[in-house]
Amino acid sequence: MSTTITTVRGSAPALPEPQGPGRRPGAVLALARFEARELLLQIPVLVFIVLYLGFTTARLVFQDGMSDYPVLNTVDRGTQTAPLLLAIALLVCTNAAALRSRKHGTVQQFDVMAMEPWRRVLAHVLSAVPFVVLTAVVVAAEFTREALKPGAIGHGSVGELAVGPLVVLMAGITGVLLARLVPTPFAPILFVIGAYLLMVLATQVTESDDPRVGWLSPMVLSGISGGDPVPSDLLGRPAAWHALYLLGLCALLTCAALLRSGGRTRAVKAATALALAVTATGAIGQLPHDTAALEAARKSASTTPQKFQSCTEYEGSTYCAFPEWKGVRDDWAAVVDRLRSAAGGSAAEGRLTVRQRIDVSGGIEEDTALDPSTTPGEVTVGTRWGGNRVPEFAVGAATVLVAGTEDATTREMCDARAVTIMWLVLGSDPTPMATFRNVRLDDSTTGSGLVLAPTNGLSLTNHQTAVIRELLAQPKAEITALVKKHWSALTSAQTSTAEAAKLLGVAVPQGVESCEE
Repeated sequence: MSTTITTVRGSAPALPEPQGPGRRPGAVLALARFEARELLLQIPVLVFIVLYLGFTTARLVFQDGMSDYPVLNTVDRGTQTAPLLLAIALLVCTNAAALRSRKHGTVQQFDVMAMEPWRRVLAHVLSAVPFVVLTAVVVAAEFTREALKPGAIGHGSVGELAVGPLVVLMAGITGVLLARLVPTPFAPILFVIGAYLLMVLATQVTESDDPRVGWLSPMVLSGISGGDPVPSDLLGRPAAWHALYLLGLCALLTCAALLRSGGRTRAVKAATALALAVTATGAIGQLPHDTAALEAARKSASTTPQKFQSCTEYEGSTYCAFPEWKGVRDDWAAVVDRLRSAAGGSAAEGRLTVRQRIDVSGGIEEDTALDPSTTPGEVTVGTRWGGNRVPEFAVGAATVLVAGTEDATTREMCDARAVTIMWLVLGSDPTPMATFRNVRLDDSTTGSGLVLAPTNGLSLTNHQTAVIRELLAQPKAEITALVKKHWSALTSAQTSTAEAAKLLGVAVPQGVESCEE
């Protein structure tokens, strides 16, 4: 018995022509996703992400009273330093990822794969993008939280906010480029040390002679943690141009890594030319142009701030502020009204002029002391508000109500006026002893000491401090009535501290008062 096997030959369906999977963008993106997951599993990256998120969260949670009135042109710059933690980790780990095949001796196996070396390099570069997005989200969340506070002052800059994410991106790209230029695991460490030294040097150059060189650094640290804020127009920071410069630099470094890996295609060459043009445009745009006008404006804002300010009247007093601080004038008025309600004589109805002042003679946002005003009835207020700045302003305003001018504190005030000033400040305060401690330079409530103010502080003797403590222990209504009754005597330089104690019905300190304390 024979079996007949019949083979049916039909036309088999044609196989699709190979499309070069290594040339499709999907393959590059797939490899980039894989490398991004690998980066996330690296201990340095994980640790520094946790540190970055923890540091940012702690900075937002543990704040003092001044944080209720954030100046947004300092908040945006404050977001730039923390991402450096993640940037360093990303630089090291992208470099290690790009060198993985060399470390394990599998470089030759890539020769049989369809994806060209420069496309694998592009995938390594793209693997840093999720961490850039994470940084951008954290920066946006941090700034938005501060900007939504009712006391937020001024406005921020998108260019300043972009620096942190762009520095993280640049670090990831640099790690990949170093792997192509110097294929050794020690290169990132040496690069980080050198980059840090150059950044510090660039910052010093920015603050001194030639700011044009300083702005070529990826991050300009000057002004990030300086003194009191100034109006945005006086900063002179070309934030938008600097962000464009960083963006072009990131693209240029990427193209350099691709060209070094053999990616000399027409598209890569065109992208290189475009990146070079963008980098040059940003670099030129951020160079200072009209520095003379900027310096003149800074000087004028320091010496004649009324040229830049608008004023509003509340209850007979005038409040003048730079445009970005207009919303804080109500808070200044509330303090002045509280002080006048506790004062007597003409001071209860006296007209004050509260003027915001800055001093940029020593540089932008440097710690400088404001000279007390010699204009009768004028009170100085700074550009920070909230926390201890409120009682410090109250000391300055009370000094003008009692002595007539701020510069009265430059002369010896070893008499009843110092006691009267401090009673106006503390008598209606909800937590007088805590405020008394906070407003003193030595954080004490005993002995002699200096009380802080926006300009010159008020020096208290041991006897004056003792009388103030006694007053705070008495019923507020009774002492307020006595202050108003004896206002003329209590605001006279001829009335001693002991006589003030008698007039207000508290114990007279023992011994002779020493004004040299």
